[in-house]
Amino acid sequence: MSDKNPKGFTVFFTGLSGSGKSTTTDLLEIKLLERLGRRITVLDGDEVRQHLSSELGFSKEDRDTNIQRIGFVASLITKHGGIAICAPIAPYRETRRKVRQIIEQYGGFIEVHIATSLEECERRDPKGLYVKARAGTVKEFTGISAPYEEPENPELRLDTEGLTVDESTEAVIQTLKKLGHID
Repeated sequence: MSDKNPKGFTVFFTGLSGSGKSTTTDLLEIKLLERLGRRITVLDGDEVRQHLSSELGFSKEDRDTNIQRIGFVASLITKHGGIAICAPIAPYRETRRKVRQIIEQYGGFIEVHIATSLEECERRDPKGLYVKARAGTVKEFTGISAPYEEPENPELRLDTEGLTVDESTEAVIQTLKKLGHID
């Protein structure tokens, strides 16, 4: 891989709310920046919802549209040799498959399933959303009243219950090395 024309890639995290996607993403961005010195764009699920998909609700169709938007932006970044790190819940396999197809036209796609259990995500519940979902005040909540379809063959599956954020991030870096996206 030439430093003058680096190939772009997307690291696409998926998992339940509170699973550790954003925490791992934040450290991965820092580690890749230190290691590669390249610009990195993070497309965090909550931020994209606020700025790019604020008109969407949480129906299956709206969730699919949101993930397809994230995929489109990530494909442009990848196409131009950049690094995109995406951290949405992305609950549906078929939508993730479509995003993979769009991005792989231009570069690498690395799906990372943060496979933290529902029980642990509820215990963490950093935003208090699981409590609201169980009480019925938050509708269509992934893992409670809306489905989450686990990836069948992600490039990496991490259970953050047994790993520190440093260990999780290092596992992503080792996967990127193994797949030839970084040295």
